[in-house]
Amino acid sequence: MFLRQNDKSVKLTREQVSALEYDKGQRVFEDELVSDSSIEDVDHEVLDRYKELLGTEASDEQVLRSRRFMRDGKLTVAGALLFAQDPSVMMPQARVRVLRYDGVRMETGERLNITKERTFCGPLPKVIEGAYALISSMLRDFQFLGPDGKFQTVPEYPEFAWFEGLVNAVTHRDYAFRGDYVRVSMFDDRLEIVSPGPLPNIVTLDNMRETRYSRNPRIARTLVEFGWVRELNEGIPRIYSEMQGMLLNAPTYSEPDNAKVKLTLENNIVARSVRRREALDDKLSPESLAALGEYELAAVRLAFANGKVTAAELAGHIGRGQRTATRILKGLSGDGGLFEWHGSSATDPNQFYTLV
Repeated sequence: MFLRQNDKSVKLTREQVSALEYDKGQRVFEDELVSDSSIEDVDHEVLDRYKELLGTEASDEQVLRSRRFMRDGKLTVAGALLFAQDPSVMMPQARVRVLRYDGVRMETGERLNITKERTFCGPLPKVIEGAYALISSMLRDFQFLGPDGKFQTVPEYPEFAWFEGLVNAVTHRDYAFRGDYVRVSMFDDRLEIVSPGPLPNIVTLDNMRETRYSRNPRIARTLVEFGWVRELNEGIPRIYSEMQGMLLNAPTYSEPDNAKVKLTLENNIVARSVRRREALDDKLSPESLAALGEYELAAVRLAFANGKVTAAELAGHIGRGQRTATRILKGLSGDGGLFEWHGSSATDPNQFYTLV
């Protein structure tokens, strides 16, 4: 098969032909059979939950066959993704990786700034639940003084926005794309959810708020039955409205390299920090602040905004090494200094500094 590109006809590989057929809807990848699968691969706990939702007491194999998740004794791709104990054994791309970074950008090598990392493999219902629990535990709450004089607490992002983004990525990703997996990256100022494969078929960045098209209709329908997916295309518009309701920037969708879909949610920690800096100006004299160097001032503001600061946090914030950050913090502590050190020893991994 050949594909016309500009003024040339390019011969496609078998895999490229299949990808084109999947994209045009001529074939559906989720209905393909997984050759080395069987009923023995099924996670019966998840399947029992599904049978309870359906209100049926039919046998496991009968339910899977009737819902087109099994044919000829083998699981389909959708059947494996939804109900196999570990679909990543059959399809390595079938996993979700969650990463928390210290700072606002990804560093590598000696400056690697990943503070938490976990990969979720398993049937999609368990993957969604596991990723939800981890992300929830890492998100921050912020306090501010309301007009009534009482402190109010607001979350870093509206739960619906990031959870809907996660579920959409898992539900609608291109599982035929074998080179990548769903990835959730949490930075100090934003949360990014990357789903492998470009937007499906007729969906574009311009019309995705109004246009509904499911690349994996069986997976989508099943997750609707589990109560996680919304079939009427209300999810993405509501992500926008939820972010707006918390006075956050609108979510941003992009297609990096035309090979993946990325959702970016920005928090307003900068705005909150500005308000806190105004209070910091009340606490420290203009002369004291003016005497601080760039990195020292960053350390003071970071400690004031978060209540404390570690060398690792300061290093990520200023883009320098941890040794440099430690030197800055030590220089600001001690007799007559702005910081107080907390820790059991110089090598204590949990040591931190607070403003005096």
